Amino acid sequence: MNVLKVPMRTIAVFVLPCLLLYIGLVFVPIAFSVYNAMFESNGIGMSTFVGLDNFKTMFTADPLFWPAVEHSLVFALVSMLEIPVALFVAILLSRYVRRPNFLVSSYFLPVILSVVIIGQLWKTIYNPASLGGMLNQMLITFGLDDWTRSWLTEPEIAMFALYFVAIWQYLGYHVLIQFTGVQNIPQDIYEAARIDGADGWKADRYITLPLVVPIFKISLVLAFIGSLQSFELIWVMTGGGPAHATDVIASHMYSMSFLSLKYGYGSALATVLVAVCLIATVIINEVFRRIENRLM
Repeated sequence: MNVLKVPMRTIAVFVLPCLLLYIGLVFVPIAFSVYNAMFESNGIGMSTFVGLDNFKTMFTADPLFWPAVEHSLVFALVSMLEIPVALFVAILLSRYVRRPNFLVSSYFLPVILSVVIIGQLWKTIYNPASLGGMLNQMLITFGLDDWTRSWLTEPEIAMFALYFVAIWQYLGYHVLIQFTGVQNIPQDIYEAARIDGADGWKADRYITLPLVVPIFKISLVLAFIGSLQSFELIWVMTGGGPAHATDVIASHMYSMSFLSLKYGYGSALATVLVAVCLIATVIINEVFRRIENRLM
């Protein structure tokens, strides 16, 4: 049954411009990057075809590649931990706050700020106390001098400092998504459950959580893929240092392409990054497909 009563040709005419734009902005650059990965090039002069040598070098001879992959994956997994917290906050706002829009907007504020501003702000907060670092000064004020650290220059803890900033920045983003999902659940379902004795957290367990699974999946995909592609925050705060302790795939790609002028090798890194994002998306979608089938 054709509800729209519109010919398919008309639909195609309206969809085609957006489709062509999407292909031009997404798939063409990806194909171009895969093509460039087959060459040894500095991006300026002549290029030499090397086949899969860039990928071979990446997987077997680059001492920075696998640590960067590990940092990227751990970064993505840590970012996913904020999604249950965001859902919990969204449920609290929806249940106990009469007019929650102001709080939701306040949580969302860091998302609309420039990543450069956020990076510089937290870089200042993490500074040593002698340079006005607020965090270290607070620790000294509370008598916790032994806890003071050079947060961004110690390889063991620099990545954890970045994790916290990323979670702080995007928690409000996922709270907004989860809050919207919770608000869209019909209240009639809760009223019927209340009559049957299911109220409060019991209603959330058997009604809210199952119905919000598709929205939860969206947040997980966005958090995971966004963290895999994370570059600006890391580059502003640490530049991949100290001693490459915070290098991720994106920052390593930037260094190879624009600092070392290994444009072909940088394209190979970009190709791997795209592949990892696609694989992660497929895995997350498959996991949630099975979860949704069990809940139905």
